[in-house]
Amino acid sequence: MKKFMNTAETMVAESVEGFVRAHEALVVFGPERRCIRRRHLIAGKVALISGGGAGHEPMHIGFVGHGMLDAACVGHIFTSPTPSQIIAAIEEADTGAGCLLVVKNYDGDLMNFEMAIEMAGDRHNIDMVVVSDDIETSRSGEGNGRRGVAGTLIVEKLLGAAAERGMSLAELKQLGEGLNTRIRSMGVALNGVTVPQTERTTFSLRPGEMEMGVGIHGEPGHARQPFAASDAIIGHLCETIAGDIAVAPGTRALLFVNGLGGTPPAELYLAYNGARRFIEERGIPIERSLVGTYVTSLDMQGLSVTLALLSDEEIALWDAPVATAALHWP
Repeated sequence: MKKFMNTAETMVAESVEGFVRAHEALVVFGPERRCIRRRHLIAGKVALISGGGAGHEPMHIGFVGHGMLDAACVGHIFTSPTPSQIIAAIEEADTGAGCLLVVKNYDGDLMNFEMAIEMAGDRHNIDMVVVSDDIETSRSGEGNGRRGVAGTLIVEKLLGAAAERGMSLAELKQLGEGLNTRIRSMGVALNGVTVPQTERTTFSLRPGEMEMGVGIHGEPGHARQPFAASDAIIGHLCETIAGDIAVAPGTRALLFVNGLGGTPPAELYLAYNGARRFIEERGIPIERSLVGTYVTSLDMQGLSVTLALLSDEEIALWDAPVATAALHWP
C-alpha cells in the first residue's frame, strides 16, 4: 500500500492540521484541537454542528463556514468523534440560541452524539436531526434503517442557510426532518477501500465486476454485478431512487452526483449527464445541480447519485450565499 502519509497513527491529526492552516480565513481549531469551528461566530444564531470519522473529506470539516456548519468534529478513520469532542464543539459554537446536531444514521455516531447531549445536561439547548438518505440499507433491512450518506451535504447546506436567516432551533429541526423524507441516495463502486491502519481492502472485486449499493465506510453493497456501460449503471441507480421517493405535482429537484474519492471529474460529469436524462424523462425537472467529490470513502473508485425534492423556499435556501472550504457561492 502506497499513500502520502508519515504514519497511519498520525495521518488524521496531520491532515486536519493541514486543512485548518490552508483555510485559516474560514476556520480555527477549538480548545485542544477537539473540534474545528468557523472563525467568525454570530451571536444569537442557532449553532449547526456535525461530525464523523475521517476519510470522508471534505465532509464535514469542508462544510464549516458561513451558510453551513458552525463547528465539526473529526474522529479516527471511519470512527465517530468522541462525546468529549462533540461537547467541545457545543461549548465553542453555542452563542445563546442553542445547537442543532446533524448526525448521520450510524450506530457509533448516534451513540456518541446522544451521549454528548446527555453529558451537556441543562447548560445548552440542544436538539438533533438524523440524516438517513441511503436507499441500500432500507432494502437490506439491516441496522437502524437508512444510513446517512451524500444527502447529508444537502441537509447541512439548507439548514445552514436557514440558521443564517434566524430560524429557531425548533424550526430548524422541523425543516431537517422534513428534508429527510425527500432525499434519497445510492452508490456504486469499482473497488473497495484501502484503510491505512490495516493496509487491507474492505472488499475485493474480480476484473469485470462492480459493487452496487456501497456505503461510505467501504461497506459492500447488496449485489456484485458484471461491469456495464455508464448509462446502464446510472440508469439502475436512478431507477431505484425514483422508485423510492414520492413525487408530487410541481416538484422541484436537485440532482447531486458525488465522487467517492477515486473517480475523476470527467467520469462524474458523464454520469451526471446520464442521470439527468433519466430523471427528466420521468417527468422530474432538475432545477439545481451539484457535481464533484464532496462525501468520500478514502480512495474508493465509485460514485453516488442523490435526488432531493425541494420546495420553492428550500431552493432559495440552496441558492443562499455559502463560504466554506468545499462550497462557495455568492
